[in-house]
Amino acid sequence: MSRSVPEILAPAGSMESLIAALRAGADAVYIGGKKYSARNSAANFSVSEIAEAAEHCHLYGAKLYLAVNTIISDSETEDFCQYIKETAAAGVDAFIVQDMGAAELIRRCVPDAVLHGSTQMSVHTAYGAELLKKLGFARVVPARELDRNQIKKIADTGIETEIFVHGALCMSMSGQCYMSAVIGSRSANRGCCGQACRLPFSACGKKNFAGLSLKDLSLLPIISEAAGTGADSFKIEGRMKRPEYVAAAVYSLKEALSGRKPDMAVLRGIFSRDGFTDGYFTGNRQGMFGVRKKEDVVSAQSIIPKLHELYRYERKVHKLDFHAVIKSGEPVTITANCGELSVTAEAEPPQTAEKRPTDLNMVEKQLSKLGDTVYSAGDITAEIDDGLIVPAGKLNELRRTLTAALDRLITEKNTPKYNITDYVPVIPESSVTAAKGKLPLRTFCRTAEQISAAMELSEYIITPLSLVLKGLPENCGKNRIILSPPDFIADGDITFDQLKKAREAGFEHLLCHTPDTIAMGQRLGFILHGGFRLNTYNSFSAEYLKNLGLSDFTVSFEAKLSQLNRMAAAIPVGAAVYGRLPLMVVRNCPIKNEVSCGKCTKSITDRTGRSFPVTCCGDYAEILNPDILFMTDRLDNFSNISFGLVMLSSENSSQTRDALTGIKPAGSITRGLYYRGID
Repeated sequence: MSRSVPEILAPAGSMESLIAALRAGADAVYIGGKKYSARNSAANFSVSEIAEAAEHCHLYGAKLYLAVNTIISDSETEDFCQYIKETAAAGVDAFIVQDMGAAELIRRCVPDAVLHGSTQMSVHTAYGAELLKKLGFARVVPARELDRNQIKKIADTGIETEIFVHGALCMSMSGQCYMSAVIGSRSANRGCCGQACRLPFSACGKKNFAGLSLKDLSLLPIISEAAGTGADSFKIEGRMKRPEYVAAAVYSLKEALSGRKPDMAVLRGIFSRDGFTDGYFTGNRQGMFGVRKKEDVVSAQSIIPKLHELYRYERKVHKLDFHAVIKSGEPVTITANCGELSVTAEAEPPQTAEKRPTDLNMVEKQLSKLGDTVYSAGDITAEIDDGLIVPAGKLNELRRTLTAALDRLITEKNTPKYNITDYVPVIPESSVTAAKGKLPLRTFCRTAEQISAAMELSEYIITPLSLVLKGLPENCGKNRIILSPPDFIADGDITFDQLKKAREAGFEHLLCHTPDTIAMGQRLGFILHGGFRLNTYNSFSAEYLKNLGLSDFTVSFEAKLSQLNRMAAAIPVGAAVYGRLPLMVVRNCPIKNEVSCGKCTKSITDRTGRSFPVTCCGDYAEILNPDILFMTDRLDNFSNISFGLVMLSSENSSQTRDALTGIKPAGSITRGLYYRGID
């Protein structure tokens, strides 16, 4: 992009919010349509409204980005492709994508489409960013959990980098939150997040304590430091917020980038959760938790009418130079020049003036009346014969004709023209034979005790890289170990060096959670296995993983059993069959925040009294489901998989063997989402 000042990227969940963003000063706006958007609770835009939104943006010289950032199923691919063609024709400037299969379908439908990698892709490092750049993505939106140094390393790769600078923060890493799906069948990855994190949770039984609710982010007070990372685009969160919020955030960000102090009291007044946090940017994660209080709501009600003034009128973004020619016996002509664009309008010849003739002052007065347009008057010149008159109404009519013509030309100039194909997706036939007889099991082990107990009953042992570095039991064959790097990578170079040492020590297999670990594994020559955190949900994503060099993958556990059994796999498919499903990957431990590490309770409790185990992983923590997924007694229900995934948490040796031999665990069990599915 090579911008001297970062792009101001605003959210819009409605046409009024989009207009508010543009009038307040946005350089670009991102929206969602009625389909395939990760914020489907917003009003969102129909295809015709997307075309109208594109016209608004392009008249201002701004960009329009369309979020198609949900994972899609095979049954949706034909409709998805038609939707992409229609919205490309409507003039969107880029598509924001999470699903690798969706990205491939976009390319097949619109080969020259511009792709932005969503924050839901969970890119943490320069390695992942470089992979997306290699794959043809124009921009990456890194995970929101990164600090300034990590962001700078990504920006230094040369791919456009977009970071969040204001708005709500998710407790979980985006793309890695399954809480709403598992608890209420409302998948965040499918655009139906139920915001379970805003409900009461406590590590020590406090009533109404919102232990998973973070304050809103705002980097506006330190925006120069954010600019120092080299990020190309500053993104405001809030597609479900009202227009006044959007206008206030855009205006304040523009002020901050201009070197003026933003009015944080106004921003707090329009919406906050007991103030703001600088999030993970500075590396200081204290004071990040907060909830929306009554005084926050009251403050917003009083400030909203004032903020409407920020977008009441069109913003002046283009300067027009006019030249009028008023000659006796000749048509009146007025030419308007806007940069390289020029238009001319004509009217009937002027009449002889009986009283006051038309002069330059009158021409200037009428042509400069541009209040209802995006234009301001520049130089106004004229060639006028003496004694002639052109009525003021006629000059006004000519001015309106000229600005309307320029509206069309500017919009057309800024609207991308795509090569749209007639591609229709065809689900490929599966090229992989599902396992026959006893299903091979791969076991994720967190302790050496679990490894020893699981080795004899498992095809592969999946174990954290950190455990391997400490040393494994003697009975472990390296060729049967799949290394699992951190779910969140705090330092890409450290993780890469650790994997390099493991590879040199003879370990061959790597579990890939994100584009980062795919990239690292490719460089180091590992045999690559795709984890469920890649959120593979359709046959085209499976094909994409094969083309990236993966040997197999575990399907998203948000897939319904019937859907999984119809998936056409280009490489072997695995499915989770046992264990506590991970609900969140969090960088800010809720237990540490509430009671400190020294008093760790190892769980949090919701308002119903259910206890959710919390596993500490050093730089991050995992929040697990209270119920254990138990499908090892129903393996015959899976007709299309090559292996099952057993995920252990705190099981001892005996419980590990029970898990691998199909014995029902003590306590409550769940069948996951295999039968009930998700919205």
